[in-house]
Amino acid sequence: MKNIIIIGARGYESKYGGWETFVTNLINNYNDKETRFFVPELTHEKGKKEEVRNGVICKQIYVPKQGFVTMFTFTIIATLYYKKYIKKEKLNNVIMYILGCRVGPLFTLIHKSLNKMGVKIIINPDGLEWKREKWAWWIKQCFKISERTMIKSSNYVVCDSKSIEEYVKDKYKKYNVPTTFIPYGAYLNDLKDIDKNTKEFMEKYDIKPREYYLIVGRFVPENNYGLIIREFMKSNTEKDLVIVTNVEKNKFYKKLLKLTNFDKDKRIKFVGSIYDDEILRRLRKNAKAYIHGHSAGGTNPSLLEALSITDINILYDVSYNKEVGEESTLYFSKEEGSLVEVINKVENFKTKDYANYGDLAKKRIKEDYTWDIIVNKYKKLFDKLLK
Repeated sequence: MKNIIIIGARGYESKYGGWETFVTNLINNYNDKETRFFVPELTHEKGKKEEVRNGVICKQIYVPKQGFVTMFTFTIIATLYYKKYIKKEKLNNVIMYILGCRVGPLFTLIHKSLNKMGVKIIINPDGLEWKREKWAWWIKQCFKISERTMIKSSNYVVCDSKSIEEYVKDKYKKYNVPTTFIPYGAYLNDLKDIDKNTKEFMEKYDIKPREYYLIVGRFVPENNYGLIIREFMKSNTEKDLVIVTNVEKNKFYKKLLKLTNFDKDKRIKFVGSIYDDEILRRLRKNAKAYIHGHSAGGTNPSLLEALSITDINILYDVSYNKEVGEESTLYFSKEEGSLVEVINKVENFKTKDYANYGDLAKKRIKEDYTWDIIVNKYKKLFDKLLK
């Protein structure tokens, strides 16, 4: 029996973000009776017992709400718990796969005892967290230290984008840790007509099919909300800009409002987060175009889902996005007027343009990003490490 412990996501089948989506889809598509998965889950409720769902062992780990420190604390506690658990249960053929670099210098001590027990350690650094604008200088330094110490202490590094893998190989060459590129996955689904729930949602916000541009992503500066909204407001389109995000009226929101005065433009529509996958998929399907402003990180799950469903996709011109979109998408930069020009171009697209870009986008997913492809790559890696 192979034992795969995945630490760093908030849980299995949890509706949060990229890591949670990845863990759920990896496990649900794995289909190997000789492999057992352990996924510790973050809870803010004391006394919650371990759960087993679909054969996945989900240890409930209590951590009080501590802001951005919460996930650091959770990851450290989960790692220490499974270090003891492996020894106590005398588990063999164990891989500990840690998502993100949150354990930090402490891991230089933990990894030695894990390796002595025969545990193989994989680190996925995700994007370059220390590059995100939202963090203060000292937090960025903590991320840099944590990244270095964890990569140094791993047996293997999985990168979800080729650009990140190149960065790791160059930056940490002296540690000689083997790396591989395995991105997130996506599904290619034929969607039916707008269902009842989606229709009600669209009516609530006065959204009409093909009469809106769509943004889906976390409400953070590095997703370029200010740039996109400002440029959209300058464009000639009469269509809406529907923004699906965990909008909070915080400092960033107030700065964005001051920068763009979006509250004066009836086309700009913040609709909050959407956790109903069917509604979100249908919103993607019926959008005039999807605008992806992410400028930090690796292969983004939201981008893959867009390529699998939306015909016209407009991406911020950065290496992480270009390696995914290639020739199937349109690009914009921070240069003033760049996105305005792209939007005005899309406004004049014909039916054949939608078909051409839509076919190219789906081809990208089919060739490199289906979950079957991703899961097979992980199976080969796990088998290789446990040989």
